[in-house]
Amino acid sequence: MDLDLIETLRSTGAVREFLPEPIEDGVIHRLLDTARFAPSGGNRQGWRVIVVKDPVKRRSLRDLYLTGWYEYLAIASAGLVPWAPCTDRAAEAEAAGRAHEFAEAAEAHAATGATPGLAETLDTAPALLLLLADLTAVAAVDRDHDRYTLAGGASIYPFAWNLLLAARAEGLGGVITTMPIRREGDLRRLFSIPDTCAVAALIVLGRPVAAARRLRRQPVEGFTWVDRYEGPTFDGA
Repeated sequence: MDLDLIETLRSTGAVREFLPEPIEDGVIHRLLDTARFAPSGGNRQGWRVIVVKDPVKRRSLRDLYLTGWYEYLAIASAGLVPWAPCTDRAAEAEAAGRAHEFAEAAEAHAATGATPGLAETLDTAPALLLLLADLTAVAAVDRDHDRYTLAGGASIYPFAWNLLLAARAEGLGGVITTMPIRREGDLRRLFSIPDTCAVAALIVLGRPVAAARRLRRQPVEGFTWVDRYEGPTFDGA
């Protein structure tokens, strides 16, 4: 499939609803073969990928995902950004305590015959790729800062984005979700992940139910300034 680069960048959003069509191993291999050309610090290519195929492991992954998902919904319903590094931790904990209510609501929703969401059906997704970061290969220049560390992801997440763009070229779509990281200890045991690796994301892929469309985002002027934070707006004039 020939795609215009700019139009593809403006229309590759998160896809969470898939047709029940399997993705052949050859296609997944092709996607990974393209994604590997992503940039990384020192060209160390610290990404590692586990393609999750075993039905039992898929169901276990779904169950681990759901615990974090219902906490996410509960925290968001309280008007908070879930697990934001700068937040009211007490209010967050209080809100997370209502996660069971969202789990019960999802169960009741499913009992009506309504279509469940991605979280509840994660184990049946056409392709599940667990993305890891090899911590021996990541130059985390902010490692010793007394704040949330972020820089190391610059050597890993471009790979995930390349994977989604490659998927578009195959008529596929997907989503990068970090929800399973809430249960990283359990993931380590489930997938035999060594301590030298961190879970970076779960990438879910499939053939989208709906066609891609141009996305809506805030304008450049909403997040770009000249010379200082919240300084003069950079309007390109």
